Amino acid sequence: MSFSGKYQMETHENFESFMEAIGASDELIQESKDFKSISEIEETGDHFKVTVTTGTKILTNSFTIGQETELETLTGEKVNSVVMREGNKLTAFMNGTEYVTELTDADTLVNTLSMPGISYKRTSKRM
Repeated sequence: MSFSGKYQMETHENFESFMEAIGASDELIQESKDFKSISEIEETGDHFKVTVTTGTKILTNSFTIGQETELETLTGEKVNSVVMREGNKLTAFMNGTEYVTELTDADTLVNTLSMPGISYKRTSKRM
């Protein structure tokens, strides 16, 4: 299945607790918690461009599977990481956090961010 498409967040679990754990400011948490973010993914072979819009905040990351690249985290920090793909799952590690994006079916995108003791899960539907 191709990841390409636009997805709107439907549900999320543990957002505030997870954001606090990764050091996000109270202001960023309050601004973002009630917005239904939109993720747009462009997949061309092994190259991806992912744009996530949450309210007025836009986060864009571009990467090629298996190649180290600079990615921006939820807190705005830029770190080097390698995104790997296994079937319908993309995985990256940044600052002790595992980022997993999975197409669970043709229309459902699940993002799970995990670090020791806490995880955040966001489920989005294709628009």
